[in-house]
Amino acid sequence: MIEALDHLTLGGSAPAYETLLGRRASGDRLRTGNVGLVFTGGAPGLHSMTFATGDVAKAATLLERRAVAMTLDGDAVALAGHGVAIKVAAKASDAPSPFTAEEASCVSALDHVVVRTPNPERAIAFYAGRLGLDLRLDRSNEQWGSRLLFFRCGDLVVEIAHDLKKGVSDAPDQLWGLSWRVPDVAKANVRLKEAGLDVSEPRGGRRPGSQVFSVKNKTEGVPTLVIGGIGRW
Repeated sequence: MIEALDHLTLGGSAPAYETLLGRRASGDRLRTGNVGLVFTGGAPGLHSMTFATGDVAKAATLLERRAVAMTLDGDAVALAGHGVAIKVAAKASDAPSPFTAEEASCVSALDHVVVRTPNPERAIAFYAGRLGLDLRLDRSNEQWGSRLLFFRCGDLVVEIAHDLKKGVSDAPDQLWGLSWRVPDVAKANVRLKEAGLDVSEPRGGRRPGSQVFSVKNKTEGVPTLVIGGIGRW
């Protein structure tokens, strides 16, 4: 049913992400190699995510059979994902936005989008059982203080994170953060520093061979990580 994550809707405006991603926006839209961004100009932060399907009508029928509450929203189907605004729509046809700097220093694609949940079993039931995403990892780590669920979606991951110290509740989920993939972490780090962004120094990532750094400002309120040293999923 779901083939990919088509786009994310964010508050704020596109110029900050032109700098962050090293790609030129077209109006209120910007696209990397695997996901688009749409800017609403409203409150900062991530507002919604839209998944792509090859047949919206068939997807709506299957979701109805799986007892997913939904409404028609133009040519899309809108869902309430336990607090996260979700749509299922036809895949966009727009091409990736052009680079504004050396390609190796710019964002090639989204690696993962992070949803924070107080109820990981509820998240598994929804994202795997209802939406049909492929659960690839379910791991709790006391050192990190979290339980992480990785759902593969195309060549990126929807990561569901649960804070172990807070316990389980029926409170809503939160669409929270983004991790962007770059060909060369060192060059990306330098480019963003020269552009005036506050970024950490590159450090070893959790995946073997990977390096990451954090972006601490000018992300329109979205917790942001940049990752390199990995291939596609």
